Amino acid sequence: MKRTVAALASFGLAGSALTGSVLADALEGKPSGAEILQNAGADAWRALDQEDLLYIELDRGLVIIELSPSLARAHGAQMRALAREGFYDGLSFYRVIEGFVAQGGDLLETREINAAAESLADEFDEPMRDEMIFTPLKDTDGYAAAVGFVDSHPVGVDGARERIWKLHCTGAVAMARGNEKDTGGTEFYVALQPQRYLDRNLSVFGRVVQGMEHLQALRRVAPALSEEDDLGETILTMRVGADLPEQEQVALEVLRSDTDVFNAYVEARRNRPEAFFYYRPDHIDICQFPIPIREARAGEGE
Repeated sequence: MKRTVAALASFGLAGSALTGSVLADALEGKPSGAEILQNAGADAWRALDQEDLLYIELDRGLVIIELSPSLARAHGAQMRALAREGFYDGLSFYRVIEGFVAQGGDLLETREINAAAESLADEFDEPMRDEMIFTPLKDTDGYAAAVGFVDSHPVGVDGARERIWKLHCTGAVAMARGNEKDTGGTEFYVALQPQRYLDRNLSVFGRVVQGMEHLQALRRVAPALSEEDDLGETILTMRVGADLPEQEQVALEVLRSDTDVFNAYVEARRNRPEAFFYYRPDHIDICQFPIPIREARAGEGE
């Protein structure tokens, strides 16, 4: 067992193949995903704008959310406003369901809303705009006519390529609501696993880019009925990255989805070229596609 675990760990870090009497055939001349990322130039990466980042401090550690630069922007503006007025400080993740979502906010409605709106019009899906660069996957999807990426965020589009929406993949951040469409305003949730049946039924406005492990580890809890019940784990603070001192900001970069490097990375994930793989499905499930995110490398591109 130890040898198997060691081999898998080695593969995950460096793409090493298992040794033995019979090996799978590597795809000669095809670079691995790790090699593509290692050789990607600075122009293949996009620096995440600190104005689009929400920093959530938990006892467990830091969680960073990127608000979508081009979709559900009213919801992104709402979250910035709420964070800037300290709305979430001291509240909690009060609904954490195994395999579903971690939901946070003001369960008992004890907080006043100042600059932010009480509720928002839905942004379940939106018209595709000319400035959006959609990088499609060729793979069939059961929930959308086509799927792919805009700004390196996973999205779906309709058959006419007229409507576009963000997907409920693991780490997606969306606004909770009541039965009426336009009742969301403060309560947000993070998908702990893909929940694609919720696509186009709620407004997905961002995704976790760092610290997902802290959300996955949250204590499982049902919504409390009073302050005496278990309210879940506390949100110590939520801040907009641009408002933090520079030394507290985390400089993150994402692999740009509008580049040849990204397309090459997609192909390396669709059919893994490493000798570890005996079966290559020629398929990608968009919610199982790891979007590369890294901390910025000092001096690169200077």
